[in-house]
Amino acid sequence: MKHESAAPAATTDVSHIAPREKAEILSQALPYIRKFHGKTIVIKYGGNAMTDPALQQDFAEDVVLLKLVGLNPVVVHGGGPQIEGALSRLGKKGHFIQGMRVTDEETMEVVEWVLAGQVQQDIVGLINVAGGKAVGLTGRDGGMIRAKKLKMLDKDDPAKEHDIGQVGDIVSIDPSVVKALQDDQFIPVISPIGFGESNESYNINADVVAGKLAEVLKAEKLVLLTNTPGVLDKAGNLLTDLSAREIDALFADGTLSGGMLPKIASALDAARSGVNAVHIIDGRVPHAMLLEILSDQAYGTMIRSH
Repeated sequence: MKHESAAPAATTDVSHIAPREKAEILSQALPYIRKFHGKTIVIKYGGNAMTDPALQQDFAEDVVLLKLVGLNPVVVHGGGPQIEGALSRLGKKGHFIQGMRVTDEETMEVVEWVLAGQVQQDIVGLINVAGGKAVGLTGRDGGMIRAKKLKMLDKDDPAKEHDIGQVGDIVSIDPSVVKALQDDQFIPVISPIGFGESNESYNINADVVAGKLAEVLKAEKLVLLTNTPGVLDKAGNLLTDLSAREIDALFADGTLSGGMLPKIASALDAARSGVNAVHIIDGRVPHAMLLEILSDQAYGTMIRSH
């Protein structure tokens, strides 16, 4: 995620919009700003939004705007493509079991310096340049994410267990460092790395970290940026508004499968644990997050807790 050489994002020309229409657009955001003022929003940042320079800029501006109008954004980021790039530069080939990266000690070192170094600091820099005050954290900071080794059972033979190295499962999250930063007007940017009983590091799925963090922070919303329009039905139409029960039905009839499963599972857990709404939105659409949160336009799928 290199943005040093990226050209500045072109400012959209809005001069053709009449003043009354501009005012109308702005005033439509007011009920949402009032409703969500002071509330926490956890954002999982990944996909194209994280690798396209213009979308990176849009994301940083959106996060800063949300903070300035009184919401409390917390960013959790991934970094699969960046880790893959770093490993290949070192001549180390990634090995996957059931879609999960096998993370030996050497790979874990690379994961840490890519996520907690390059990727995190790029995001922090973008937000700061856009006028915010971002602070980078990992799960080690403030003892935030305690983890244990993830047990991966074979999908065909549950009696068999695969060893995938330092891939972690969350034991507990202590959000006190995040709350302290929020109270001080900072925007936390969190790398999904936890620590175990013997101080060992664990790489944790960023969707899972975002979901659990939203639960313990009692967030108003969890926003998952993806490379898809949202949850689609079998005919390929976007389902904009779903309840937990309707999601269960989509699992049962096979509508939901593949790469969407871990995202939906995290979304459902959060919705069932008190997060009022989970949004799975298309990170390839400029400012999709802002439009989803501060307007009545749907730019993805909202899963309601009730």
